[in-house]
Amino acid sequence: MFNRNRGLRRVAAIASISSLVAGCGVLSTGSSEDQGPIVVGTTSAPSTLDPAASWDGSWELFRNVFQTLLAYPTGSTTPQPDAAKNCRFTDGSNRTYSCELRQGLKFADGDVLDAQAVKHSIDRIRKIGVAGGPAGLLGSLDRVQVLGSLQVVFHLNKPDATFPFVLATPAMSLVDPDDYPAGSLRKDGKVSGSGPYRLRTYQEGKKAELVRNDAYRGFAQRKNDAVTIRYFQDSATMVRALRDKQIDVTYRGLAADDIVALQSRNSDGELQLIEGSGTDINYLVFNPKDPWASKTAVRRAVAQLVDRGAISHKIYKGTVDPLYSMVPKGLTGHTTGFFDDYGDPSTSKARQLLSEAGITRRVPLTLWYTSDRYGSETAEEFKELKSQLEDSGLFTITLKSRPWKTYVEGYQKGEYPVFGRGWFPDFPDAENFIAPFVGAQNALGTPYAEPKITDVLLPRSRSESDRGNVVKDFEEAQQILVDDARLLPLWQGRQFVAASVDISGAERALDPSTIMTMWELSRKTSW
Repeated sequence: MFNRNRGLRRVAAIASISSLVAGCGVLSTGSSEDQGPIVVGTTSAPSTLDPAASWDGSWELFRNVFQTLLAYPTGSTTPQPDAAKNCRFTDGSNRTYSCELRQGLKFADGDVLDAQAVKHSIDRIRKIGVAGGPAGLLGSLDRVQVLGSLQVVFHLNKPDATFPFVLATPAMSLVDPDDYPAGSLRKDGKVSGSGPYRLRTYQEGKKAELVRNDAYRGFAQRKNDAVTIRYFQDSATMVRALRDKQIDVTYRGLAADDIVALQSRNSDGELQLIEGSGTDINYLVFNPKDPWASKTAVRRAVAQLVDRGAISHKIYKGTVDPLYSMVPKGLTGHTTGFFDDYGDPSTSKARQLLSEAGITRRVPLTLWYTSDRYGSETAEEFKELKSQLEDSGLFTITLKSRPWKTYVEGYQKGEYPVFGRGWFPDFPDAENFIAPFVGAQNALGTPYAEPKITDVLLPRSRSESDRGNVVKDFEEAQQILVDDARLLPLWQGRQFVAASVDISGAERALDPSTIMTMWELSRKTSW
């Protein structure tokens, strides 16, 4: 992921990932204990503190305070043991997956983390079954078996070569059975984990204070003793805090204008901007229960009119790339289906699609977006979409927005005719850009019955450990999505981390799911 050469400048100290990795030995680093916590700013605040409820950006916090059986050590693109000592398929059909835990695992409060706690953590996800929650990741799981205190066996109902990737997601965080009820969410606003850090204090929407968890036993080698995460409402305020040295690092939510400014404006060499390729995507979702959004011709007409290039360049200043399939560039199985079928934006083609379906009046649609989740440009992006659709003379668009927490509740209840979503991958595989959005229980809370994908193509692909052999299945699945136009990809992001030049490790801190592993950050102690 991080091998793009972008050069090194001393204006905003723009550094390529590869250059910084090679140059890390120039400076010595050490504990940040005597200099206070490293402060990280983001616009992506958790929607919940209970892993059983989250299939969203809450994972940013979870990765750092909880443990999973498997995770991603620095530089790895495949899951490796963390709470587990080892894990493997024990059969030839990818249906029985066994993990042996490390000896002496404990939660931060001293309670024992054993095989029974693992079973409890996974079982409660399915039992609680939060709408749009992570239970959708466990569709291939039949049952969890405990063998003694250290052995846990996952019996699958069908072959699933991606199951280790599922176990590595923060959704599968291991929780203390004494604190997390089997049949309901934890509601006291606290966290009991076994991760590299423990959550000392949490103020919703404001900050999370993380301190070293001395009970942690896993692969993470912490390069600091404490991290404070501050949650901002917009990029401008966050970048101002960085320039004013109130925070040390910014991640998630950097606005295009701020990125461009950091790239071009002389900052006396006090800041660095690190760019890496990304696999996060942004897309529209059409609700099949809405009388207009349910019409295939309406969805295809929108697909025919949307100008992704204009969104990329006018709104995001070239910091994102147009996307023409749900599987992003860089992953095996990526296609350009929407461009292949629709070509350039065309009002005449859109009018013909509607006319052939007997629709001759302006189509009224309400487009919803979240006001505080994906960055400051979201509102401008939806104004641009409104303009593109209304300028055709074929649509009348109403825009509405809500803060993320109530926004999630709304789309899970099916309240929105059309709504915007972003997706940060659970794991780096084409499967994860298709499977979460289809089926009766999916990440969108909007059922999408597509038997050819859910009953044929995905199961067949999961039986194949060599992911290069499943390209045709993923291409067929994406063509079905193009034909339905229930999901409309808009753009693919790049990853930008802005930090003080006194901070080391930002170039190593993003795992394959583009989640920041706070333990990689440190302060430079000398030149």
